[in-house]
This record gives sequence, C-alpha cells and structure tokens, in this order.
Amino acid sequence: MPHKALIIGAGYSGLAASALLAREGWDVTLCEKNSICGGRAQTYRDSGFLFDMGPSWYLMPEAFERIFARLGTSPQEQFTLKRLSPSYRIFTADQTVDILPDLEDNADTFDRLEHDGYQKVKDYLARAEEQYKISVDSFLYRSYPNFASMLSPGFLWKGMKLGLLRNVEQLAARTFESDLLRKIMGYTMVFIGGSPDRTPGFYSLMSYIDLRLNVWYPMGGMNVPAAAMERIGKNSGAKYLYDLPVEKILVEDGCARGVKTTQGELEADIVISNADYFHTEQDLLDEEQRGYSLSYWRSRTISPSGFIIYLGVSKKIDRLLHHNLYFHGQWHEHFETIFDEPAWPDRFSYYVCRPSCTDEGVAPAGHENLFFLVPVAPGLDDPDDIRERFFNQVLDHFEDLIGERIRDHMVVKRIFSHRDFVSSYNALQGSAFGLAHTLRQTAVFRPAQISSQVKNLYFTGQYTHPGVGLPMTLISAEVLCDLIHKAHA
Repeated sequence: MPHKALIIGAGYSGLAASALLAREGWDVTLCEKNSICGGRAQTYRDSGFLFDMGPSWYLMPEAFERIFARLGTSPQEQFTLKRLSPSYRIFTADQTVDILPDLEDNADTFDRLEHDGYQKVKDYLARAEEQYKISVDSFLYRSYPNFASMLSPGFLWKGMKLGLLRNVEQLAARTFESDLLRKIMGYTMVFIGGSPDRTPGFYSLMSYIDLRLNVWYPMGGMNVPAAAMERIGKNSGAKYLYDLPVEKILVEDGCARGVKTTQGELEADIVISNADYFHTEQDLLDEEQRGYSLSYWRSRTISPSGFIIYLGVSKKIDRLLHHNLYFHGQWHEHFETIFDEPAWPDRFSYYVCRPSCTDEGVAPAGHENLFFLVPVAPGLDDPDDIRERFFNQVLDHFEDLIGERIRDHMVVKRIFSHRDFVSSYNALQGSAFGLAHTLRQTAVFRPAQISSQVKNLYFTGQYTHPGVGLPMTLISAEVLCDLIHKAHA
C-alpha cells in the first residue's frame, strides 16, 4: 500500500482530504501557495478588522457534521455555531423582507407576498426536501467514473424525480406568481455559480437547505472550520507547508511520483490536486498528461467572478442584518451580462455581509465589518479605473438603499476581483466558483476525480462532483478518499 500523499492546495477539500488520509495512516504533506489555510475561505486582517475573504454562508450543516464525525469529532467540539435569526434580509426597490429561521414564523410575510403564499412555500419545500434526501442518499456521496454509472433504471427514475428536465426558475414559476417569492427560491443558484434559468431543477433542494436547515455562522468566521481541519490533520501527523507554490507535478512512466515546488522536489506515492483544475492540467502537467483539451475548457460554462469589497467603517449600520440581499427588479438583465453578453453590469443585484452584528471579534468596538459581493462575468478586464468606477456605482446604490452615507467613515477599503482570483487562486478566467452547475456539468459531466492520463493523480474540490459550495467540496473530499482507499487498500 502506498503511504505518502502529496496534496496541492489548502482549500476546504484539500484540508478535509489531508485530515482523513492522515487519520487512516498516510504520511501526508500539503503544499499551499498562500500563507494561510482555507483557500477562498481564508481571512484578511487590517486595522483591527477580520474579513472572510470568500464564502460567508454556513449552510447544509449535515455535510460538516459528517466530515467531522469521520475525523472523530464534531463541529460543536471544534467551534461555536450560532443560528442566525433572522436568517437574512432582502431589499428591493420598494420593500424590505426578513426571512426567519422557523418557517411558520414567515407565514404572514409569504401570505402578504402572494395569496396563500405560505402554503405554496410549504408545498414547494416539501418537494425540495424530497430532492434533498434523494440527493444525499443516492447522488452526492458517490463517484461517477463513467456514463454507465448513471444508466441503471433506479438511478434514472430517481433522476427524473429530481427534476432534471426543468430548471430552477421553471419549477418556481409553476408554483409562485410573486416575483419576489420566485427570487427567494432562486437566489441561492448564484452562490453555486449559476443562475435560476440555467441550473437544473434538482438544485431547488437549496431552498430546503436555506429555509428548513437554516443559516448558521461559526464564531470567528468561515476560516474557523478550515483551521479546525488543519489542526486535526496536524494531530494525526500531516504536514502543512505554506508560501510554497507547486511548479510541476512530477510524472515517471505515466505515474505521479511527487511535485516540484519553488524550494525543491517532494516525493509521494499519490498526488492530489485541490488547486484550480484548469491550472493543474495546463500549468503543472505536460500536454500528453492532461485529461482535458483546451477545446473542452472553451466549451464549458464558467461560473461568475465576483466583485468584492472589504469595507471597515467607523460607525454602526443598524439597517443591516448579518446577511443582506438586494434584488434588482430586472435581475435577468444582470444574469445576461454574466452568461450571454459578458460586460460590467449597469443594473445589478448584490449581497452585503455584516458579520460584526453577530461577532464582536471581527471589528473594533463601534465599527462595522462589511463585505460586498456583486456577481460579474468571468474573464473581464479589471484595471484600477474600472474597479474604482464600479466601486462607486455599488457604494452610490448602497448608500441610497440604506439612507446613510458611509464613505466618510471608511477605515479599511479593499477591492478584490478577477485579477485577484487569478493571482491568489490561479482561477480560470478569474472565476469565483469554477464551473457553473448546468445539466451538462453535473455528476459524470464534471471533471473526473481520477486522472485518465496519469496514474495515482487525483483531483478534489469545486470542479469535481458534486460541485460548488463549501459543503460540496467536503463531500468531494470524502468521495475521493473512499476511492483512494479502494484503489490502494
């Protein structure tokens, strides 16, 4: 049995794989180009502020509970989780709506938005719950090595029940007349790299996760679970090497044997990449060692990039909750600028996180920690003048929305967009999520976890099945470690 594993990248999936393999007795070394763990879930500190740099929603707690159980512990033993109440606030041009964690407490709100709206939401979520349970029991925690793995009658029947032939927007439109209720059922598609009219219907299970399983927050921020997995890995003997970019995957006689880093070579029996899949193949492997051609990548639907603003302000902003969403009246026009005619949008929806209302440790006393995210098309040029212009567009709208001026109170301002995703994460076209979730990019249609060209080379993370989002990357690590165990037992 091989005993040395080399992992590239300390994102959630790489950390989970490192801890799982180390607990199974593997000699694990992880190389990370950045200075801390977490990947996109790393943190940024400035002037007493602690910013989550990427993911900020703790959803699908079952996935976290399952991975930590396999690591011999639980999330509750590793960090403090707080259920957010309200879960989030929605702003539109003419109203503000709070979504509460207990569904029945939203009855008046949903009935105000649409006649019999609460009952319609319950019916919609009942179907979403069935989709969630089918997905967890039969789809998510398994691998798809080939098309045959999807062709059993039982698999196809369950796939039909998941709503494969419709998209999320169509499913919501069948149930709701209210534009806002449709958006509430569809907005989470942005956080998995898609849009409601392009994402397969079974992803309506996200509404069940959102409205039934609730929204949580790990005190200290989203890097805290990552640091917990690193700590568990270290306790099992795994080694974590930071500020150490990998320059090449070393291959001999068709088999991965280690990596070349900026500080020399490291040998291993297997290599696992949690780095960007495109970057791994195009930059770390020779052409004949790549499983996917450039034409393959050009044919893929790339998920949005993100225009992110980290803002520390020296005043309290009581109009905001922890999570806040602004839905533009013509949000389809925004999606068109992302997927159909790539451009910086003039009309846009956006998200604002204010974790300092929940966690006093992320901002100085009397200050607020704000995180803005506007989904934008991948591959756009983002020179300083464009970034500053768009920053002012976002701030102008936000100040009008909340009726307060915050520019005069800025202590920290940092913009993070396409070129930063490339430089920090080697992200394809500056994408925030990798590949979007379309029907042609689901299950077996996502890039494989086992290299077809190089023996003992594996992949994990958001590009592989089951896809985008922190819970999905944890599942990817579980599935991969099970494959490795079977291959090398």
